[in-house]
Amino acid sequence: MHATIRRYEGVDRARNDELTNRVREGLLPQLRKLDGFSGYYLIEAGNGVLSSFGLFKEPTQVDEATKVAAAWVKSEGLESALPNAPRITTGKVVAHENGVAVA
Repeated sequence: MHATIRRYEGVDRARNDELTNRVREGLLPQLRKLDGFSGYYLIEAGNGVLSSFGLFKEPTQVDEATKVAAAWVKSEGLESALPNAPRITTGKVVAHENGVAVA
């Protein structure tokens, strides 16, 4: 399993609800269609920071998800709400535990 973490800083805090809804309705359906998709989480860290965490079976699938996310931000015209390119971390998951997901 491979993961990607994207950290977006300088997010327009007044648009957090809009961004969350648009991710649910627009980005998630696209990610779900990708081969190897295992999960996606959007985290509101406060102070204008949003992070996302995605899980895929193979590293090439993580790379594809990054491309899909970047294209989605552009196509949705969200550059003003997400003015800074995300800091991206990717890698192999070397330890994990499955538990009950929090909605």
